[in-house]
Amino acid sequence: MHDDLRYDWTHDQIREIYETPFMDLIHRAATIHRRYHDPSEVQVCKLISIKTGACPEDCKYCSQSARYKTEIDVTPLMPVDEVVETARRAKENGVTRVCLGAAWRQVKDNHQFDRVLDMVRQVTDLGVEVCCTLGMLTEDQAQRLEQAGLHAYNHNVDTSNEYYDKIITTRTYQDRLRTLANVRKTRVTICSGGIIGLGETEDDRISMLKTLSSFNPHPESVPINVLAKVPGTPLADAPDVSVFDTVRMIATTRIVMPRSVVRLSAGRAKMSPSDQALCFLAGANSIFSSEAKIMLTKAVPSQSYDEDKALLQQLDLKIRKPFKTDPASCHEPVPLSSETVSSKWPGVG
Repeated sequence: MHDDLRYDWTHDQIREIYETPFMDLIHRAATIHRRYHDPSEVQVCKLISIKTGACPEDCKYCSQSARYKTEIDVTPLMPVDEVVETARRAKENGVTRVCLGAAWRQVKDNHQFDRVLDMVRQVTDLGVEVCCTLGMLTEDQAQRLEQAGLHAYNHNVDTSNEYYDKIITTRTYQDRLRTLANVRKTRVTICSGGIIGLGETEDDRISMLKTLSSFNPHPESVPINVLAKVPGTPLADAPDVSVFDTVRMIATTRIVMPRSVVRLSAGRAKMSPSDQALCFLAGANSIFSSEAKIMLTKAVPSQSYDEDKALLQQLDLKIRKPFKTDPASCHEPVPLSSETVSSKWPGVG
């Protein structure tokens, strides 16, 4: 079973996979997917924007950056009870993973972080997986999130190391990797993927997968996002991404990181049911759903709970139960000295 599990993929090897004739690529990915996962299961996730807008970062794709004039409503950190109630309704609609996102550059040790820790504890008590995406974290902050019961931390690398500073200048690729390394010192699982459609080349997509697949262990969760083009951002007029490029990316991700849950994330709302079925066949086994038809903000559309229930029923797919990826069994915390950081997390040191 572990013949496919490796951490030393080269750029050329991943490129060869990515360039495999489309039907052959789908077949290989589907075969590996069935070896490591139940192909009849899809996890349904819900994103809650617990603090929206006014972010100091300059990510060219993001509606929440304070540097761009977009139509989102800036809102402060939500009350805990409101977050818990939203999560409760999500669970009633089949959601088994709730992701809490705050538009922060980095976590600060203050009353707001204390409130987030309370959210994590109370939403976890509902019996769903909780994921947070709060920006950069210190080792101590990661440990506090672990103690609160956090299941996963999302921190996407977004694109390749080589292309990163064309998209974001207010932090570095190494900053991203350092936060992931801090999370990996705990039993919190890692959710890290990227975005296609940023103007990157195929080599950038392959380089991003090489970075992620070199982590040992691999991220337990890898979101593949298609750029949601937001008026007012520098990438508002970026060219569309073909669904076949999206499927090719999902299939390649499935092959090089066979154990990871591959999350079909932003961009799915524009896909037909047959497009989504092809993504599931290629190895995607998680989606984001919503009661308000928005993913994180109104700038990023999502499918509704009812639409997704109908889709899964039509495809004879069932909802994956929470905690199938148990942090305690995924990996032991990795004590990261400067030497092990640079070997396990390339670019960090």
